[in-house]
Amino acid sequence: MKTGIPAEALTLHGRGPVPTAPNAPNALTIPNASPPFIVLDACVLMSGILRRLLLRLAEAGVFAPVWTDRIGEEWRRNASRIWEIPPEVMAELWDDMNARFPAAREMDTQVYEASLRYSDPKDFHVIAAGLARRARCGLQQPPVVQVLTWNLKDFNRSELRRQGLDVYNPDRMLMQWWQTGADRIREAVAQVPADYVALGREPEPLSATLHRERLYGLKNLLARDAAPARAA
Repeated sequence: MKTGIPAEALTLHGRGPVPTAPNAPNALTIPNASPPFIVLDACVLMSGILRRLLLRLAEAGVFAPVWTDRIGEEWRRNASRIWEIPPEVMAELWDDMNARFPAAREMDTQVYEASLRYSDPKDFHVIAAGLARRARCGLQQPPVVQVLTWNLKDFNRSELRRQGLDVYNPDRMLMQWWQTGADRIREAVAQVPADYVALGREPEPLSATLHRERLYGLKNLLARDAAPARAA
């Protein structure tokens, strides 16, 4: 069997119970505060490990995912080409994601690309998805909208911030979420070894998987978190 993501074709994302989202920190000033909207760039979806981890966190209420058909098409095309996953399997995975998160998909976002100048034009559509969600979400308070990508160099952070968005790589974002809700991150990360085996790979330490996924900061946080227990 080939190693890597192709074995993902054997399974869909696992589902688990959805924990209740925590109360807002200041209910007097932020009534019914919503989780941040996170636009998932296609490069973030490429890894079966990271994608499953992020979608578990979304189900737990840590964030609300946002994507477009164009992002989905780019992910499916690249995954089929690089990992040799049949297109029909990728289509099934995409349908599954949209069934689990029916509010994630943004449509007709091209109009929001017109104001962009300084980011990479090939990624205007990703930023436009965030701008569309910010404009259309219907919340009384301006929402937190962020782009999650490994390709930070393609996104001009100043340009995004001027329009009320921001951009992070997955490791930094997971580290921030750890600071505000470590229990939910621990619970989601605890399932990563099972994800790894479900992709047809031999079991390995969690730290090794996180390192391969470039989640170095999260790996270090988990190591420090486990240190007191080992010392006891």
